[in-house]
Amino acid sequence: MRLLMLLAGVMAVPTFAAEGNLNPNDLVGISFWLVSAALLAATAFFFIERDRVHAKWKTSLTIAGLVTGIAFWHYMYMRGVWVNSYNLTEATTGTGIGTSPTEFRYIDWLLTVPLLVIEFYLILKAVTNVAASLFYKLLVASIVMLGFGYAGETELFGANQTVMFAVGMLAWLYMIHTLWLGEGAAARNASGNAAVTTAYNTMMWIIIVGWAIYPLGYAMGHLMGDTASADLNLVYNLADFVNKILFGVVIWSAAVSDSESKMNS
Repeated sequence: MRLLMLLAGVMAVPTFAAEGNLNPNDLVGISFWLVSAALLAATAFFFIERDRVHAKWKTSLTIAGLVTGIAFWHYMYMRGVWVNSYNLTEATTGTGIGTSPTEFRYIDWLLTVPLLVIEFYLILKAVTNVAASLFYKLLVASIVMLGFGYAGETELFGANQTVMFAVGMLAWLYMIHTLWLGEGAAARNASGNAAVTTAYNTMMWIIIVGWAIYPLGYAMGHLMGDTASADLNLVYNLADFVNKILFGVVIWSAAVSDSESKMNS
């Protein structure tokens, strides 16, 4: 049944494909297609691999699959916005300029980013007792980060882009502090589980280094003068590819390692 559902999803994909051909000079359009394909493959992989791990890890892998699945769905629309606008402007002006799918991108992030940070809570909960307050702190901070980021990027209600950027950065730093030095770190240290500790630390570096790509793109596009929308979307696509898929792979690796160690003990 699961494979049948995946097959039905794949068959429905052409409905949302961009119209016209993909221009070989449109590097951003090509990146949208590459990331879309990678997200679909990752989604299938995470859901299929659920059967390989212990029951306590299944929720974490389900969330990993949901993150890439939701992102894949939105990327189908985002790449359509970009590719269609690029082809239209090239046909009418001779120069292809794509339209940034900002609204679709932030809708995607609003759904997937909280799920990503909640994964820290879930992998800890799989092996040790962890306070529910960690869940709510991460959830609220991620929503604040995204909300102020969107308000700044779209200048919603005349919002000051620098102020919105600063607030979003503070929320990101708060999550890093909570996970690196606060409740998250305490629960990690108390777990005594090598696989979880390794996964947790790797995920932390993704949050610190991988997520730094997003504010870099924001600053390039809105605080350092007018950066081409092509550059901005290339940065965002790279970040989504690394952060969403690699995050899930790290969780899958920890789940398999812990499950196999339990079977062999």
